[in-house]
Amino acid sequence: MNFARTFIASALLGGLAMASPALAHPKLLSSQPAANATVSKPTRITLAFSEKLVPQMSGLSVVMTGMPGMANHAPMKMSGFKTTVSPDGKTLVATFARPLPAGTYQAEWHVVSADTHRVEGKVAFTVK
Repeated sequence: MNFARTFIASALLGGLAMASPALAHPKLLSSQPAANATVSKPTRITLAFSEKLVPQMSGLSVVMTGMPGMANHAPMKMSGFKTTVSPDGKTLVATFARPLPAGTYQAEWHVVSADTHRVEGKVAFTVK
């Protein structure tokens, strides 16, 4: 009887250990512009992740958090860009029709991978 309990416990723990890679969440590996970078007139924002994304459940919004010469500028959600997932399935790309104007920005992203858990984050950068 004791052997059976030990065997069952070992099997359950082994199953959990084997399942853990499948439960991993996508992690942001890099961004362009990089976090806290100062860049000149970008027309794209790219976010590279550790796992393939579900395109229909992944996206980003871009918020202008500050404008030069306007100390009391309220955050403004940007529009006029297209968000796609690259052919490798691991990179979220926002493409703007025109370069972003000078100011401070925050890219607020949400992604879902095969584990179906939503992961969110933010990347701040400045346009000179």
